[in-house]
Amino acid sequence: MADWYQTHLVDTGRSPALWLLIGFLVTFGITRGITVMIRNRKLRGEDESDAAIKDVVVGGVHIHHQVWGIMLLLVMGILEFRFRPDAPWAEVIAALFGVGAALTLDEFALWLHLEDVYWSAEGRKSIDAIMVAAVVGLGLLMGASPIGLPEGSVGKDGLWLVSAFVVVHIGYTVVCMLKGKLVTGLVGLPNPFFSVVGAIRLAKPSSFWAKRFYADAKMARAEARFAGVRHERLDRVKDKLAGPGRDASV
Repeated sequence: MADWYQTHLVDTGRSPALWLLIGFLVTFGITRGITVMIRNRKLRGEDESDAAIKDVVVGGVHIHHQVWGIMLLLVMGILEFRFRPDAPWAEVIAALFGVGAALTLDEFALWLHLEDVYWSAEGRKSIDAIMVAAVVGLGLLMGASPIGLPEGSVGKDGLWLVSAFVVVHIGYTVVCMLKGKLVTGLVGLPNPFFSVVGAIRLAKPSSFWAKRFYADAKMARAEARFAGVRHERLDRVKDKLAGPGRDASV
């Protein structure tokens, strides 16, 4: 096992990406578990003054965990840029960077809306951000080219043709994302099939593309399609990850 890890991860430079992804996913799971536990305690009206794990309040101000995440991201970034450490410190910094990223993106909806929407419907945006980041991290671990082309596959003679392909590829990937399909678009960067299909199919009714370009008839089709069972199930999965008691006041 140690030889496999050395050959396929350390020697290929992928081990920091692995530990970043592990730190990210584990921290997100633990963080959501803790916030749900605190939330449930509040919904039951229990006194949390003597609880071992509770909200951090300094001077009457609730310090959200994104603050610790941002600080961790800054410190790990400084250490990486200044020292460029080799293994195992590169993996340690990557794992802590993943921890900071999870703490920060878990409250993505808060810094997007500039208000505490963690337990509201808008809080789903944090789950979207976590899913996008996880897909990007997985792509880094796999070592996939960000535009779907293997490294070293482009010769000088084919440079113009490949450049044209890249421009077109990025174009329909952007269309896919503007249609409200961020994860599909990101997956489609190294795998063009997904972004092409996402760009061709109907946009989400809440997306920029639908609001800007769809007439009433086409908007009705989009609303009918995205009101289907599959999308309701996806929303239920997001709600499971986001935690119980949404839209309840605390």
